Amino acid sequence: MLISLVSLLWPVAPPPVFAGRPVAPPPVFAGWPVPPPPVSERWHTWPVTRVFPAAVPGISPSGARVTYVLAGVAPEAPCRVAFQPAAVRPGCRTALRATYADSTQTYVVTVGIAVLDGPGIGPGGPGRSVTMRPATVRPAAFPGGPAARFGDRQYFTGVVVGSREPYVVATAAGYGDGRAYQPGDRAGPRLRDAARQLATALNRVMTG
Repeated sequence: MLISLVSLLWPVAPPPVFAGRPVAPPPVFAGWPVPPPPVSERWHTWPVTRVFPAAVPGISPSGARVTYVLAGVAPEAPCRVAFQPAAVRPGCRTALRATYADSTQTYVVTVGIAVLDGPGIGPGGPGRSVTMRPATVRPAAFPGGPAARFGDRQYFTGVVVGSREPYVVATAAGYGDGRAYQPGDRAGPRLRDAARQLATALNRVMTG
């Protein structure tokens, strides 16, 4: 009876949710340090706020400071849904995606993390989509902000970054006004920089 009364007064908080499913927190013993998870397990043991930080600092081509702000995190998805076929090699287990916008909401960038069965060095195919844009992660749109109209027709450029860890990080970058790519269009230096900086930064988060 007393335990029931206590649980009503102080309810147990639900476990954190990552990519649509609960993640059990590691056991904590008083006075015992909790060992960090191995790099290969970070994608599902870390909270989503650590995998995809709320803000990522960057530098514009002119040397000015830039901040990329998280617009939203998509549910975990199969690799074939989240990535173009040429963007990752076989052995991709699952994919995590989030979209960022720069602080002026001029540029939007979807970052995709491919979780691999083994170390991933880079793209798994020829590296080009049928429109000659870089083969990369598929854009993830989020309503009510600069990424509301960001889709497959709106990305202009992208970057794929791999390492000797079991992750490949890819970006798809476009403009916050929803303009569609036309064959022959070139991405501006700031858009290319945004794609590169976010791919590099999130790869460093997962593997550093």
